Amino acid sequence: MIRQGYLLILMTAATIALFFAALHIGPADINILQALIDNLDNSNTLAAMILSEIRLPRALLAVVVGATLGLAGAAMQGLLRNPLAGPGLVGVSNCAALGAVIALYFGWGTAVWFAVPAAGMVGAAISVVLIFMIGGYKSNVMTLLLAGVAVNAVASSLISLALNFAPNPYAMSEMVYWLLGSLANRSLADVQLATPFMIAGWLLILSSGRFLNALSLGEETAQSLGFHLAKQRTIIVIGVALSVGAAVSVSGNIGFVGLLVPHILRPLVGYEPGRLLAASAFGGALMVLIADIAVQIISPDQELKLGVVTALVGGPFFLYLIIKTRNTLI
Repeated sequence: MIRQGYLLILMTAATIALFFAALHIGPADINILQALIDNLDNSNTLAAMILSEIRLPRALLAVVVGATLGLAGAAMQGLLRNPLAGPGLVGVSNCAALGAVIALYFGWGTAVWFAVPAAGMVGAAISVVLIFMIGGYKSNVMTLLLAGVAVNAVASSLISLALNFAPNPYAMSEMVYWLLGSLANRSLADVQLATPFMIAGWLLILSSGRFLNALSLGEETAQSLGFHLAKQRTIIVIGVALSVGAAVSVSGNIGFVGLLVPHILRPLVGYEPGRLLAASAFGGALMVLIADIAVQIISPDQELKLGVVTALVGGPFFLYLIIKTRNTLI
């Protein structure tokens, strides 16, 4: 176990280093410092445009989306007291993806630039309403989880239906590429649109750290310590929905980050769910930054999708977790 302050300082330093490294990755060799100076002077040089229009939004989104997925994964694992849980279990990711797919299906993105991310966030919001309508506000965690799984399944089927009836091959390819998950071709406007919702979700989740610590000792213990279980569960679910919905709306589906990161960091924080939250946020940012740098280096001509890379890493790790925990799940 590493002291929380030291761990967060190390991870902050690593995140900053990788963020600046990401700004240097790309087919064009530019002077980042000069490009920054040109931006501050409002000089429309090629280097300034590459930095502000391509690399900076991509690196910023890697940080905030990764932080969101890592934090949401740690929150869901703490809430469900299950290391195999992830933010996708409550149906938010697929509902956000469905909203974006609907926008792409009808071509709204060509009319208004923010149509796709806005539709994704609306989809995430609808998923939360549906979960509490089906499961009930005062229901237990298992009922909410089952409601989320049901919403998730319906959203998946509707996404498949939209793909099946895509009006043309171009629309289908747009939807498929978006669903694979990527941070390419995003702008600072996307960052500005989604980040406030992600930060709002972070604040709700981080405020529940003490509750998650108490919940790890059992629901009766948490209740005896003065926590209102239904209220705290609602805060966490809404926080996950806000942040993950906003993240998915601008990046597409990037899987397994919320599963891997908390599991790797849990021993370093003494297995305390509350301490794991902030660490997982930095860990998620680091993982997505590394993965996004990797896809640009490995395949610069025909870039791999970020969601594909995280799935290639996360799939075998998920199987390992199942094998490791199968005796405790029986």
